[in-house]
Amino acid sequence: MNDSDSADHSGVPVTLRLLGEGDLPAYKALRDAMLSRHEQAFTSDAETERAREAASYRVRLHPQAGGKSLFTIGAWQGGRLVGALTCEHENRKKVMHIAHLIGMMVDDDFRGRGIGKRLLQQALALLRREPRLESVTLSVTAGNQAAIAVYRQAGFTRYGHLPRAIRLSDGRYYAKDLMSLDLRD
Repeated sequence: MNDSDSADHSGVPVTLRLLGEGDLPAYKALRDAMLSRHEQAFTSDAETERAREAASYRVRLHPQAGGKSLFTIGAWQGGRLVGALTCEHENRKKVMHIAHLIGMMVDDDFRGRGIGKRLLQQALALLRREPRLESVTLSVTAGNQAAIAVYRQAGFTRYGHLPRAIRLSDGRYYAKDLMSLDLRD
């Protein structure tokens, strides 16, 4: 998979491609920055994740890496990782037809340029190639209207709402909307 380059608003091309072992330091740097800046958007906390080694994210690259991940797609502008999205799946027989999108992130300097939408479109295209997969789910912080709009535009619908899904260190709570998409449509 290598998405054709398309320039963002700055005119510099942004390329999508599957992440590999050599990309893990860049992935960790982007993830650490996003967790620190947007703690309400992620269920992982920045302090715990900062302590992890970059190599610990290897399980997010592909099923053979030992985790539940099918792939992680990265958006690159030159040598800089500016966005990423991971797709996981279940190996248990009764739910192996369901995939889960996790960890959608786009660097603050690149938001509003369609990168998240491109990452999502590419992930869905890859998932639709997997004959055993029938649906995909995700969770998004309730009230994150920009992200919810991207997911709805791609065909996701809300199937649930989890109040107090995240509790931050200062005691604030955030709800999560649970969304799904039928891949066979």
